[in-house]
Amino acid sequence: MSGRVVHFEIPFSDGERARGFYREAFGWNVMVVPGMDYTIVASGPTGEDGAPGEPGFINGGMIDRSAGTASAPVVTVEVDDVDKALARIEALGGSVVVGRTAVGDMGYSAYYRDTEGNVMGLWESGPRD
Repeated sequence: MSGRVVHFEIPFSDGERARGFYREAFGWNVMVVPGMDYTIVASGPTGEDGAPGEPGFINGGMIDRSAGTASAPVVTVEVDDVDKALARIEALGGSVVVGRTAVGDMGYSAYYRDTEGNVMGLWESGPRD
């Protein structure tokens, strides 16, 4: 379903410090993804595929603030087509921060700035087998 909030990202200046903080403060499971400079965050129980194992929560990630994508937490919205969503966002007065980007074989992400200056994320799931 398009339009749902499906992910969050928390920027950090010190990855070890941030991972330790969220692990200890909330019991989140954090895992650095080798070769991607990204940390996956599970904020609750997950299934074998890494998806939330029960209703009521979403998982997320942590990103290095110095990468320049976002300086504040990012809320990610699922869409059917990232390119069409970015075009619609621009038509409504928003702007593209980072265009359609493949995330392995899982899908595509993008970042945009809304009309209020907030950086937000988009997610398009890859084809299901």
